Amino acid sequence: MKNLIVFLFITIATNTYSQNLKNMKLNAGFITEKLEETKKFYVETLKFGVSFENEFYLLLHTPNKEAEISFLLPNHPSQKPIFQNAFDGKGAFLTIEVEDVDAIYNAMKSQGVKIEIEIRDEPWGDRHFAIVDPNGIGIDLVKYTAPEE
Repeated sequence: MKNLIVFLFITIATNTYSQNLKNMKLNAGFITEKLEETKKFYVETLKFGVSFENEFYLLLHTPNKEAEISFLLPNHPSQKPIFQNAFDGKGAFLTIEVEDVDAIYNAMKSQGVKIEIEIRDEPWGDRHFAIVDPNGIGIDLVKYTAPEE
């Protein structure tokens, strides 16, 4: 009987844990001194909206409001040490999947956005191009397609 109770407890706890994991929402965050430049770039170049902002924090959302990204001033007294050091502009990238990558590429080119990787097709099926935000974060804009066999 004791083993059955332990088994049931573990099963219920595991199911509750699994259910909670299904409801996760990812919000990538970067610590930067460049809040104003960042806001301007994401709002004007990528048409993101502002979900929330104050003097030290900026939360942006994609045009369809399905994803968010946040930016935080470094060394802010309200934040714990883990959230103090500024991002150094290396080792991070974002991938944004879009329906018409060619239209977005052409619009950005006509607006004078600096293109880091010109539009191209990859052997694995992606068609994409890349830009870089004011913090050095690479942004890959991509249309996923199945590779031709």
